[in-house]
Amino acid sequence: MISRRLAPRLMEALSDSPAVAVLGPRQSGKTTLALEVGEKMGALYLDLESESDRAKLAQPELYLADHADRLVILDEVHRAPGLFPVLRGLIDQNRRAGRRSGQFLLLGSASLDLLKQSGETLAGRIAYLELGPLDALETLHLPLDDLWVRGGFPESLLARDEPRSLRWRQDFIRTYLERDIPQFGPRIAAETLRRYWTMLAHHQGGLLNTAQFARNLGVDAKTATSYLDLLVDLLLLRRLTPWHVNLGKRLVKSPKIFVRDSGLVHALLGIPNRETLLSHPVLGQSWECFVIENLIAAAPEGAEPHFYRTSGGAEIDLLLVWPDNTLWAIEIKRSLAPKLERGFHAACTDLNPDRKFVVYPGNERYRVKEGIEAIPLRELAKLLQG
Repeated sequence: MISRRLAPRLMEALSDSPAVAVLGPRQSGKTTLALEVGEKMGALYLDLESESDRAKLAQPELYLADHADRLVILDEVHRAPGLFPVLRGLIDQNRRAGRRSGQFLLLGSASLDLLKQSGETLAGRIAYLELGPLDALETLHLPLDDLWVRGGFPESLLARDEPRSLRWRQDFIRTYLERDIPQFGPRIAAETLRRYWTMLAHHQGGLLNTAQFARNLGVDAKTATSYLDLLVDLLLLRRLTPWHVNLGKRLVKSPKIFVRDSGLVHALLGIPNRETLLSHPVLGQSWECFVIENLIAAAPEGAEPHFYRTSGGAEIDLLLVWPDNTLWAIEIKRSLAPKLERGFHAACTDLNPDRKFVVYPGNERYRVKEGIEAIPLRELAKLLQG
């Protein structure tokens, strides 16, 4: 079993908070992690996609009150939004009885419904954690290119061969489109959403132009935006926002948009293996977004990810802004002999970042120029993790 870096934080959150929600896309490993933690704590596990487990909660106040002395794990909790008022009452009742932490562990495959419900009823009683697919620091025993090509979903990454991995990802996409997404929003034609998702994969790491996507789909801009919001809320897409500072320069204001898991990008584009990827036009953007997603996963709480771009061509692929306004500028190159372009130097002149790195696919860390280091992805991720 691959150890998840979130496990210690989850144990700490359970010791501090009455309820903890672990959010992440389907099949990212939430249930495995919860059961591992639950075994240590003698937890009760209920899967709300199981009819028998849902039947136990026909009268949730009575059933859960009977297990008030145990941690209760509720999997796919977004399927039972009516539970949240019950949980609030039970949490407050247990608090009065002296049990102030470790009451409920909630697992959800999306942020939107869970956040909406808990915002209404569990404010001050719940902590949130996000568990994405496996990342570069959790898979040190595997080649980094395997993680890049197959993505971080465990069933895909650990499949016996590339055809099985690709088939799993294709099935995953189909299941989301036909079964999961209709649970969370208004009815959307699966084929329309597939086309949109595929367009976004072709546009991986590009600036968001909702009007163009709307024209290509044959829908209005408001509808295209709602589709995008849904995929972001399902933790399948990321909006990377630009860094805005008052420098007297014209800054790009549109966010970058990309599919968070590189393996899903390759499945959407019909890229079966590394050899095909190396000759595909999405190569550079796929690598850049893969690196960005892994560095965001490794960054400590409080570090904000952005990019920086001006109309004059100054650009930084990833700008990490720390709580004390320390800036780390990170350029990403898919080359064993990375060369920094004029735009990166111009951006560094604008912002004067405290640390400057160029991430490349080699194995050595070395100085490119004064104050700029070339560094492998995993080494920079370890540096961020601290």
